[in-house]
Amino acid sequence: MERLAILGAGSFGTALAIAAANGGTPVTLWARREDAAEAMRQTRVNEAYLDDATIPDSVRITADLDEVLDTSRLWLYCTPAQTTRALAEITRARLRPEVFAFCASKGIEVGSLMTMSQVLQDVLGLPNEHVGVLYGPSHAEEVAQGIPTALVAASENETAAHAFREAFMSQRLRVYVNDDVRGVEIAGSVKNVMAIASGMSDGLGGGDNTKAALITRGMAEIMRLGLALGARPMTFSGLAGIGDLVVTCMSRHSRNRKLGEMMGQGYSLQDALDTMTMVAEGVPTTQSVHELATREGVEMPISEAVYKVLFQNLNPLIGLAELMARAPKHEDYLIGSDPEPDADEMPPLTA
Repeated sequence: MERLAILGAGSFGTALAIAAANGGTPVTLWARREDAAEAMRQTRVNEAYLDDATIPDSVRITADLDEVLDTSRLWLYCTPAQTTRALAEITRARLRPEVFAFCASKGIEVGSLMTMSQVLQDVLGLPNEHVGVLYGPSHAEEVAQGIPTALVAASENETAAHAFREAFMSQRLRVYVNDDVRGVEIAGSVKNVMAIASGMSDGLGGGDNTKAALITRGMAEIMRLGLALGARPMTFSGLAGIGDLVVTCMSRHSRNRKLGEMMGQGYSLQDALDTMTMVAEGVPTTQSVHELATREGVEMPISEAVYKVLFQNLNPLIGLAELMARAPKHEDYLIGSDPEPDADEMPPLTA
């Protein structure tokens, strides 16, 4: 079987290495620091990020990039989204024409407003057909424990998508393929913004009704932005869309939901971040989504409310009140291809 190179030994990179190895795939896991790699080799546990899961003996663990990259053509970047560019720049010198470079990190780069596949293309100079992402509803804690999970491998190249699918498919991990890379990336990244909103609702004492409204109207926003960027509508009904949105907004494992909950309870953004050992990708992505929505002229009121809470010190309770007080809308106003009628121009209800 193809050897898989996983670049990044955080919680998700470690969980994916465990899952792939348990499915029979040869895996090399790269850690940035030699002391971290040595500790994992000795204990077969990632104490810093995933201390309740055993790393199979078959997983090769190293801090030597040459050892990782030279033995594989399947490169999976698993560091936080905002550091993906820096890692790609380090690996660029070891690139070979046959390499397929995928990213499992979910986010939109601050400044460039690039998705992760675009960052890989920009740095590595690879064609579209050699890059992709591995996304879907998949908390590391559950993937590492072998709890049944489904992912989507997205690439414009069916061969590349199938290679990553085969690397991870097992009785505990099912992988689908999709060639709508942009749709998968926008869905999988912006859902973290909605998870922060859902957490704020939890912190404010909102109920199940509130959470359901945030999830469904949040998906409407995600879809509007995705379609403006060339995505296909059906993608948002899939694993990276509604699947990842639901699990991230609802789960006790979600770092983004937890951060939002703390802010709803009165914590400042910095105080909430200081309590976390792992990255909440939704924070920088909120900034990028704000800029993307402005650039594309896409209406995203929930995302904008989260942006104001995180970066303009808006009280979450006021943000929720402003969302509830917005003018009436047509529910099916998703694509934005036609101007939405004003509330007073909407046709009356008929029997």
